[in-house]
Amino acid sequence: MADSGGVNRDHNRSFSQKLTFALIHACIVATCIWLAFGSIDWPNPMRARLLAFCAILYWARHCVTLFVLLKRHVAYSEVFGLSVFIAVFEIGFVLLGGGILANAPTQLGSLDGIAFAFVLLGSYLNTGSELQRWQWKKKLSSKGHCFNEGLFGYATHINYSGDSVLFAGWAMLAASMFAWGIPIFVTAGFLFFHVPALDAYLSKRYGVEFDEYAAKTAKLLPFIY
Repeated sequence: MADSGGVNRDHNRSFSQKLTFALIHACIVATCIWLAFGSIDWPNPMRARLLAFCAILYWARHCVTLFVLLKRHVAYSEVFGLSVFIAVFEIGFVLLGGGILANAPTQLGSLDGIAFAFVLLGSYLNTGSELQRWQWKKKLSSKGHCFNEGLFGYATHINYSGDSVLFAGWAMLAASMFAWGIPIFVTAGFLFFHVPALDAYLSKRYGVEFDEYAAKTAKLLPFIY
């Protein structure tokens, strides 16, 4: 078994696990939609609805990841553990953005436009980079080689960078200091756990080819880190 970064990287369709994950996530998104568009009189109804849209977008991207991009084994423990985490931030963001803890309405402004742009940019960096790699891997000439082109030419873990940008924008839209625990937690997980573990795995798998690529390319923040 090829474990790295807390997951089993052996190839396996894991269709039942992936379908279960997608359906649980769909229920979480449905809850967000009900909260945002239902009969609850929120102080910030438009903000709640915008956050529900972010949840819909995240679910759509998640389905692409599960059924198109992800080839490794997915365990039920991962499905249920991550489902709890997704429920916490997706439903939590809608509640916070809707104003469950607010004393007065928080109107949408120009900063929220920037925040939503971050959500879209982060979504593109993550899923866009993964799609580029997926297309490249279908070529026979790619077998046994490390992908370092496209968006991955700017950072070895540009997909993780995308998630950090996405969650930062999502937290900004929630307009609550309590929401910032999510992007901080996610980014710290990348920096101190996932990136080191995945670097070790990729170095072992691709050898000098990955080591030379990693030596001249940023890890998460293009041209900086």
